[in-house]
Amino acid sequence: MKKLSFVLAVIALISYYSCAKSTPNYPSCTNAPVTADSATLIHFANDSIHFYPDSIPLSYDSSGLYYHIVDSGSSVKPVFSSTVTVSYIAKLMNNQIFDSASNTNLNGTGLYNLILGWRLGLPKIGIGGRIQLFIPSALAWGCTGYGPVPADAPVYFDVTLLGVY
Repeated sequence: MKKLSFVLAVIALISYYSCAKSTPNYPSCTNAPVTADSATLIHFANDSIHFYPDSIPLSYDSSGLYYHIVDSGSSVKPVFSSTVTVSYIAKLMNNQIFDSASNTNLNGTGLYNLILGWRLGLPKIGIGGRIQLFIPSALAWGCTGYGPVPADAPVYFDVTLLGVY
């Protein structure tokens, strides 16, 4: 009986280890601190968007988002659960446009599904408003990147809010 128990235990161990699936070792990434892109974003705003500290202030909030409200729009502002209709242009820090859209509802995606920079920035304006978002990589696609946006890339969006639902 002891021999049978031992054989069954050995068979169970062999079965367990032969059937266990190994998971590949994917290198994990860690987002850079939100402040890591500050100098790049300010430089981009000054050189590419022609901001000047004495004339048009670039605002900064505690999340690390830089922004400039061009037009505050109406009092109807999006909240976390809102679906929005927008027009926007998106650029990398080399001024390359990587995306743009006119009058889009972002495929019906709620604000809660957008990058953190948009979730933080869009509620600052109302319908008809326009905001320029200077987004650190940690508030965009971080260390993974996305499509044409490389890993650890800060991004710029010029967004007009057309509707809130």
